[in-house]
Amino acid sequence: MLNTVDINKIALNTLDFEIAGLKDLRKSLDYNFQKIIEKIYSIKGKIILTGMGKSGHVARKIAATLASTGSSSFFVHPAEASHGDLGMISKEDIVILLSNSGETIELRDIVNYCKRFAIPTIAITRNSKSSLVALTDFSIIIPDSPEAVSFDAPTTSTTMMIALGDIIAVCLTELKGFKREDFGIFHPGGRLGASFVRVGDLMHKNAEIPICNLNDDFHTLVEEVNSKKLGCTIVIDENGKVSGIFTDGDIRRTLLNNKMHLKAKDISSLNPLLISSNKLAVEALDIMNKKLITSLIVVDDTKIVGLLHIHDCLKSGVSPIL
Repeated sequence: MLNTVDINKIALNTLDFEIAGLKDLRKSLDYNFQKIIEKIYSIKGKIILTGMGKSGHVARKIAATLASTGSSSFFVHPAEASHGDLGMISKEDIVILLSNSGETIELRDIVNYCKRFAIPTIAITRNSKSSLVALTDFSIIIPDSPEAVSFDAPTTSTTMMIALGDIIAVCLTELKGFKREDFGIFHPGGRLGASFVRVGDLMHKNAEIPICNLNDDFHTLVEEVNSKKLGCTIVIDENGKVSGIFTDGDIRRTLLNNKMHLKAKDISSLNPLLISSNKLAVEALDIMNKKLITSLIVVDDTKIVGLLHIHDCLKSGVSPIL
């Protein structure tokens, strides 16, 4: 019965566990952590976060915090990475992988890809003897502090991971000399400004829009995806209307199925999601997160006016709907 439960006692006990975890985290930071921050600061590309489950949610939050404080960053879903999104990771990037156990099998393909192309990796985990630590270049070990519940649901551990992400973001802002006025660029109109940014404010327009025709061959499609560097190309019919979209994932599937001889109409993803330029960017980001896609075609009155990539939202400081 509810009246037999001391809610206030439970609340305070939960806070005590998480405060203890944060104190343990504070004690654990050492010279190794300083070297990792210096490594992140030195990269020319983006800071990419990834993780599954609760660690994935934390990784999204950290990526959003980094992006809004002047560090180019975004989240890559491990499952999507294995189906084409690995192409979003470049040799100039650094990848931070979050896993409480350090044995998250879904991270395997990302780790292997990074090793193949010498992309630096950082593990954040509670398990210092895990496979993830053994396979990555750097590691930050979260203290093995007790969770706030007896059955070890992620509570204290995720709090420590979030705090660690905040620490990384703050360290980088200090190293970069990031000021209040710089923060304002990413948050026009104040704290909630980014929430009111429209799709039309962020989308790629005119010559930046990747477009191919239904009868274009595989080589033409790949050239357009590569040249515009947005991970996809819109496929249009003879009337210039949206017919489909051809993505990095479609390239992979075409190669694996040996269908390079086919036309765009045969190997593209048909009936792609569309959005109006007047919609809020936060709505677009929410759609992309829920559908596990990275781009939306922007159409006004059946006319293609742009392409919005998830990076554009994150770089502007737009955060997912909670």
